[in-house]
Amino acid sequence: MVLYSFLSESQRRLFLGAEADELGPGGVRLVADAVGVSPDTVRRGRAEARSGTGMGVGRSRKPGGGRKRAEAHDDGLGAALDVLISPTTRGDPQSPLRWTTKSVRGLADELTARGHPVSDFVVRRVLHEWGYSLQGNAKTVEGAQHPDRDAQFGYINTQAEQHMAAGEPVISVDAKKKELVGDFKNTGREWQPKGSPERVRAHDFEDPVLGKANPYGVYDIAADTGWVSVGTDHDTAQFAVATIRSWWDHVGRTAYPHATRLLITADGGGSNGSRNRLWKTGLAQFAADTGLAITCCHLPPGTSKWNTIEHRLFSHISLNWRGRPLTSHDVIINTIAHTHTRTGLTVHAELDTHDYPVGIKIPDTT
Repeated sequence: MVLYSFLSESQRRLFLGAEADELGPGGVRLVADAVGVSPDTVRRGRAEARSGTGMGVGRSRKPGGGRKRAEAHDDGLGAALDVLISPTTRGDPQSPLRWTTKSVRGLADELTARGHPVSDFVVRRVLHEWGYSLQGNAKTVEGAQHPDRDAQFGYINTQAEQHMAAGEPVISVDAKKKELVGDFKNTGREWQPKGSPERVRAHDFEDPVLGKANPYGVYDIAADTGWVSVGTDHDTAQFAVATIRSWWDHVGRTAYPHATRLLITADGGGSNGSRNRLWKTGLAQFAADTGLAITCCHLPPGTSKWNTIEHRLFSHISLNWRGRPLTSHDVIINTIAHTHTRTGLTVHAELDTHDYPVGIKIPDTT
């Protein structure tokens, strides 16, 4: 009986029938009681063993045997389900699923209420067979676009090519998402001993001492290098210009000793926004101090994801610290500084503890 659990259904039936046949009269009842199966199963196995009509290896039932699918018993099940999951259903005010999620349980309950009793397992199977799967939203609809948007991108690209061809620096700048400093959950996973996840706080309430970190980055497009200042105060235009100034003083001046121009590409909003007067004033002062002719090209509205720094620097930083709690400023700085790629990206990071007050206004007469 050791091998019994390894046999298929038809093989078990044949085995029990053969055993009962060897025992003679009363063998069916003895085998059925010993194994805990129906005597009819043993009799059927005995008949198959005697006649040699048992199923072959790999098959337990005759073709077409077994319980029929729900669709075979209910011809209208498929059509009823199709009506519920139709894309037009959510726009139908009379639809019972107009304001509820289309989960398999919800669909099963609604089908049952409409006279098609079915389980959520059947609904899930049918949906998979129809080519459905669980999917989220896809950010692809950009809304209204300015007719000159392509021309704007073309102008920015031309400016970048001309500057780099002349050996002039071209940088992409932006502020990365603010991060809570402390033992907070960080999205993503990293390898840890099984069953030993790193413990973090259950709630994301800002630590009153550590506060938030404000990373602001400068990405040198030609050199494939990044500079990130992690601020401890506010993300303001002053902080953005100070980061660019730090990059120039420590890296840019040495990398481009003969530079006379600097091209900056940036988003149209935030601390480096196209209408931010403090940003413009700060760049003007920076230009005066360095003697550089600075050109700032802002990307069209709604296109920040195409800012070079996003996918050439920030995305790799996010990958490098995924699943790792940013417990201190040192952890943030070191994690950013150790970000690199196979194509040669290197990053420098430093902590900026200066104060950058908000609410500074630049008057019209400036």
